[in-house]
Amino acid sequence: MKRIALVLVLFAVSWLLLMGDAVCASKTLEIGALFPLSGSLALLGEEGFRGVELARLQKNKAGGVAGAQIVYVQADVSTEEAARSEAERLIEQKNVHLIIGTYASSRCMAASEVAARKGIPYFELSAIANEITGRGYKTMWRTNPTALDFSRAQIDFIVGWLAPQLKKKPSDMKLSIAHEDSDYGTSVAASFSRLAKEAGVQVVSVEPYATNSSDLSPVILRLREANPDIVIGVSYAQDAILLSRQAHELKLKAPIFGTGGGHSLRSFAEALGPVAEGVFDADFTQYAVNPDFCPGLQEFVSLYKEKYGEPPRSGHSLTNYIGAFVVFDILEKTGGDMDPEAVYKAAMSLDIPLGKTAAGWGVKFGENGQNTRVPVFITQWRGGNLVTVWPKSAAVTEPETAKAQ
Repeated sequence: MKRIALVLVLFAVSWLLLMGDAVCASKTLEIGALFPLSGSLALLGEEGFRGVELARLQKNKAGGVAGAQIVYVQADVSTEEAARSEAERLIEQKNVHLIIGTYASSRCMAASEVAARKGIPYFELSAIANEITGRGYKTMWRTNPTALDFSRAQIDFIVGWLAPQLKKKPSDMKLSIAHEDSDYGTSVAASFSRLAKEAGVQVVSVEPYATNSSDLSPVILRLREANPDIVIGVSYAQDAILLSRQAHELKLKAPIFGTGGGHSLRSFAEALGPVAEGVFDADFTQYAVNPDFCPGLQEFVSLYKEKYGEPPRSGHSLTNYIGAFVVFDILEKTGGDMDPEAVYKAAMSLDIPLGKTAAGWGVKFGENGQNTRVPVFITQWRGGNLVTVWPKSAAVTEPETAKAQ
């Protein structure tokens, strides 16, 4: 009888251990993921989601967050209204307690307002409009640079390299801005205009346009009339191509200097061929960059190629990959707890020095939730590749004077 009792006890213990393993294996951590996966912003929205998906797969393979496997509750935010309603749905119907996204500034502004009103932590991983972290929300963080950061990098490059190359004083430089008219383009244009004025550089014209425009020739003709030395372009995917194509056709004398977005996509160079050659772009970290500045970058590229069967299409996937890992680090600190107070405490204690991520960035959030360790690099299209040319610490080659479109 004692032997039978011992066997039964051992069986019961084994069963409990197996059940415990099953419970642990099935434990999940659900995170809302808002990206535009259809419509005019789908290409970069999908590229952003590819980045967070790679981060999720890699983290889960390593054991997940606090022993839980990460699961994304996805939603397509193809419009501002969709961003607002999908944020509501994820919070109210799917019981999501933390959201990441969103790539497009206008979508982020709409969705994060909903999250803030309901006290849900929201992490923006790639939208750059200044206002995103300027509204005083205590549950809002952004891991990537702002429009002001992009504009500051452009002004520093124009004053420090481009003006001397053109044998001009900064005060003699004449600049125009052509920008799509959503929160993204408007925020960049305002930031650039202010910084240009502070640096003594002339902004001779500002030309807003609708992202879905099919003809930008009126914009090009007004730019020609202003006769700038360079045009700051702030565009999404298709309008970036259209702007350069029509600038070439209408013989705009000034080269275009991109500001991330569509100017960073491989499809920009593929569509324009020689017209894209030499175009500058202020941007997130790209892939032709000093590897010593970006530890782990090549591992990311290998992961991307293995998963998607092609090289990364822009730096947006890397940016979102890094941002997702920041969120995972924060949740590790909370033990997987998504309570706003716990997330706030963990986020504000995060301290990663510059040069310690695959993007070359660090992480330290300011009181407004903005990451303060996110340098913006100047890149240039060369032979179908976007190469880093400024600053020297991150560059792989010297910049070359861009030609007119």
